[in-house]
Amino acid sequence: QLQASGGGLVQAGGSLRLSCAASGGTIRSYHMGWFRQAPGKERELLAYITRSLSSRYVLEAMKGRITISRDNAENTVYLQMESLKPEDTAVYYCAASVSVLPDSPGRYNYWGQETQVTVSS
Repeated sequence: QLQASGGGLVQAGGSLRLSCAASGGTIRSYHMGWFRQAPGKERELLAYITRSLSSRYVLEAMKGRITISRDNAENTVYLQMESLKPEDTAVYYCAASVSVLPDSPGRYNYWGQETQVTVSS
């Protein structure tokens, strides 16, 4: 089970660190991703990090503003977000994948509960 946390209300320009903690299992065997979905929009992949930490992907539009990391010993994956904008307002999800290329929502096997991020202008 994956549980995302760390969302909230923040002013534009602020920062948030989202966490995704796994329980009842280990994330070691999974590539881990962060997604978001704004109202009326499709769910989009923001970043993923491979299970071996050998590779990270970040959505081009988010480069320089987000950092994905993981702590396998703590069974947790993180998403650090900086310089937040009102258009970052969305529900954020973490997910786990066994796919060779976890670059789309359909390639994720387990999804965590959402955490809401609201950025005020």
